[in-house]
Amino acid sequence: MILSAQSRAGCWPCCCCTIPAVAARINDSGALVLLEDQNRSLWDQSAIGEGVALLDSAFALRAHGAYQIQAAISALHCKAASSEATDWKQIAALYQVLLKVSPSAVVAINRAVAVGMAYGCREGLHILLRFDTELREYYPYHAARADLLRRIGETEAAADAYARALALCGNGLERAYFERRIQELIQG
Repeated sequence: MILSAQSRAGCWPCCCCTIPAVAARINDSGALVLLEDQNRSLWDQSAIGEGVALLDSAFALRAHGAYQIQAAISALHCKAASSEATDWKQIAALYQVLLKVSPSAVVAINRAVAVGMAYGCREGLHILLRFDTELREYYPYHAARADLLRRIGETEAAADAYARALALCGNGLERAYFERRIQELIQG
């Protein structure tokens, strides 16, 4: 596959702003660690800096494709000192643009989560519910729904949504995560 100049201008910054966090995604016990719980000191700040610089160059060249938008989203996560300090409004806006440039179920779900983090989980849930029929058999939809429900204290509905995600998921790390969340919600 040969990438266009615009895609090449965004692909490397996207990698540089995404890959540096890989080391923090799995803990010493081999369990999945969510972005909000990751030890950001484990992130490769040098690679992130390179990615941000390349992204700035790509935007200066007016290269605004899907990879650049994804890199910009990753850069916002990388530049934030914590999940709470993340510019979720900007991320939600970027996902809205990405949805127009490169529509997909993953982008729609990520946008709903970003809206939930920026404007309240109920707003994110409202967006997710628009895809209930279309994404009924897609486990990331149920995982996102479960997380937003958990955040607003709807523990029974959250546990049910995690159980649905678990039933549809084949990835061992994610399955273990869903099982942990279900147990946490059941035990209160």
